[in-house]
Amino acid sequence: MKTSIAIYPGSFDPVTNGHLDLIGRGEKMFDRVIVAVLKNMEKAPLFSVPERVEMLREVTKQFPSVEVDVFQGLLVDYARKRDAAVILRGIRAVSDYEYELQMALMNRKLEPRLETVFMLPGETYSYLSAKLVREIAQLGGPAHWPGAAARRTKDPGQIGRCLRLKPIFLSAAVLG
Repeated sequence: MKTSIAIYPGSFDPVTNGHLDLIGRGEKMFDRVIVAVLKNMEKAPLFSVPERVEMLREVTKQFPSVEVDVFQGLLVDYARKRDAAVILRGIRAVSDYEYELQMALMNRKLEPRLETVFMLPGETYSYLSAKLVREIAQLGGPAHWPGAAARRTKDPGQIGRCLRLKPIFLSAAVLG
């Protein structure tokens, strides 16, 4: 019996409810989902790699077939190493699709057996963008960090600084 392994790569800085939506739905589609945190030395992350891994493990513990790991370098090399045949990506808008299409085609050229599966986010997360979240935060609107990230960011001043640097997502309760 063939096992389907999908990799959901990203920086997850921090993990959002949109990420969790894709992880949960991906877990229903594949035998194993590896949430792969990219270790990128060129970015100045809000949370360290170990902190992001810890947050992801905490919020994905209800999914028995989800594993959290770290990688650096080419995603196709990591996929080969993990014997994965699928890259899982979320797309919210046409602009996401254009970028993700380029990446998927390049990954396929580098590793022909690797397929990319695009998933649309749940309705709650589909219309949010980093720009919108930043504008709301700059205008004093409420912004909420999901679960594990919220517990790590207790200082309101740090939240304000983070909002200027990193996209986050508002909770459905705030928007509803």
